[in-house]
Amino acid sequence: MMTYLYWLVVISIICGFIYLLGAKLGQWLYALIISVVLLGSSASFYYFYLQQMLVKRWGGVMSITIPEGMHHVAATWKDDHLWIENYDPTTNTCIFQEYSRGNLLQGEVRLKNCNPVARSN
Repeated sequence: MMTYLYWLVVISIICGFIYLLGAKLGQWLYALIISVVLLGSSASFYYFYLQQMLVKRWGGVMSITIPEGMHHVAATWKDDHLWIENYDPTTNTCIFQEYSRGNLLQGEVRLKNCNPVARSN
C-alpha cells in the first residue's frame, strides 16, 4: 500500500510541475526537463533505498522470481535485507541469496549436500 502511495505522490508532483510550468507559464521544455529529472531521481531513490524498507515495515510490494529448476524453501529478513533460501535438486545444494537495497551488495551462501526438510521428490 505504501508503495502505491509513494508513486501516487511522485506522479502528482510531476503532473503539478507539468501543469504549472507547461500549461500556465508556457515553459514546456523546463517542465519536461524537471519532470524527467524528478521521475529518474524518484525511481532511483525508491529502487536503491525505499523498496525493501517499505515492503518490510509498511506493507509495500516487491516481486522476486525463483530461478527455474529450484525449489523455494524459506525467506527471512536481516535488517533491511531479504535472504531467500532455494534448493537445487540437481546438485543437492541449498542456496541462500541476499537481496539488498538496489541489489548492490548481494551475498550468496551455498550449502552442499543439503537435505531440507521441505524437500519435494
